[in-house]
Amino acid sequence: VQLQASGGGLVQAGGSLRLSCAASGHILSRYFMGWFRQAPGKERELVATINWDSSIRSYADFVKGRFTISRDNAKSTVYLQMNNLKSEDTAVYYCAARPNATPRFDYWGQGTQVTVSS
Repeated sequence: VQLQASGGGLVQAGGSLRLSCAASGHILSRYFMGWFRQAPGKERELVATINWDSSIRSYADFVKGRFTISRDNAKSTVYLQMNNLKSEDTAVYYCAARPNATPRFDYWGQGTQVTVSS
């Protein structure tokens, strides 16, 4: 599966952005999806995940209540709605996929930059 992330940009603290991850090459419902981020000088960290039918979603503590992950399998797209953004959310955001019931994210998008100004 090929992944293309988009929607990043520059936003003021307290603002919102919605990231999109368009998948192609395979049926999206066959994949467990996640969003990760990596800030300069820091390790990549998991932000949120969603299972194939959206029945199970999980979030890192630092985004709970502010970010929402969703997916539209018919459109082969996964979203990350980010509200009440903080300067510490500044990072390159990546979407990733792993086949259902496998342990590792094997497929990655190219990343989209999110910059939050304080």
